[in-house]
Amino acid sequence: MNDTARYTIGELARRTGLSVKTIRFYSDTGVVPATDRTASGYRLYDVTAVSRLELVRTLRELGAGLDEVKQVLARETTLAQLASAHLGLLEEQMRVLRIRRAVLRAVVKLDRTTEEAKIMQELAKMPDEERNRLIDEFWDEVSADAEELNVTPGFTEWMRSAKPNLPDDPSTEQLEAWIELAELVQDQDFRRAVRALYQEHSDRRDAGEPMVEQEQAPKWWAITDEAKAAVESGAAPDSAEGRALADRLIALATGDWGKPDTPEFRREMADSYEGHDPRMSRYWELLAIINDWPRHPVTDEATRWLAAALRASAE
Repeated sequence: MNDTARYTIGELARRTGLSVKTIRFYSDTGVVPATDRTASGYRLYDVTAVSRLELVRTLRELGAGLDEVKQVLARETTLAQLASAHLGLLEEQMRVLRIRRAVLRAVVKLDRTTEEAKIMQELAKMPDEERNRLIDEFWDEVSADAEELNVTPGFTEWMRSAKPNLPDDPSTEQLEAWIELAELVQDQDFRRAVRALYQEHSDRRDAGEPMVEQEQAPKWWAITDEAKAAVESGAAPDSAEGRALADRLIALATGDWGKPDTPEFRREMADSYEGHDPRMSRYWELLAIINDWPRHPVTDEATRWLAAALRASAE
């Protein structure tokens, strides 16, 4: 471009791709004033005006308001400062949109009513302290009678120590997991089931039956992880793979608990897996999704498969 050249508003529109109306608006508001005028009063612009218009267009496409554009052009603020401010606003808008998307997906998936969708929206927007309060209130209720029961010391503290800590930039999957978890812990039937597990836990300790302790849990998770993979691969419970996994599970149980490997014990273990409540496993799976922990989902299919493999191995 010729530094001394002057361009009419029409020529400027062709060079920048902006409309004549838009350029005239920027000129009238002082954003890109005319450099000169012809004898007939028509506006003329120099090469600096072209550059300013390109910058204005870029800033406007980035979402800057007219006042902000003027501040940048007047050097009252820097482009970096403006970009930083708009980045923060954009990220907040994206967070809100992700929340809305998660709620809408959950509404579609679960076929919820308008009132239920409103509740789900409120759950999705909860701050960390409110999420923790909801989890604490759940464990307060289900463990209310724990002191009167023969429960493993520290069991409740271990269970309630895991809190749903959504990251600052959660994924849609994490938001959906939190919505499902919040609904699960408020479900009265689930609360009754967890209270029943406390009673069962106490009864087993009273009877001197062996229990899976906290530090032993990863070894048992590995078994259910493999059972889930076996289900997905189509392996039959009474196959060689099923027998091998059942043998490993029994070896783990007899090693940890000092129980003899008998057909009766294998059938007892099968009964235990068949009585598993998948909602408890789902509780921990949802926490794993929210907190980005390793997942060990104990699905209905996996526990039924393990039960069938144990029964087949007892024959």
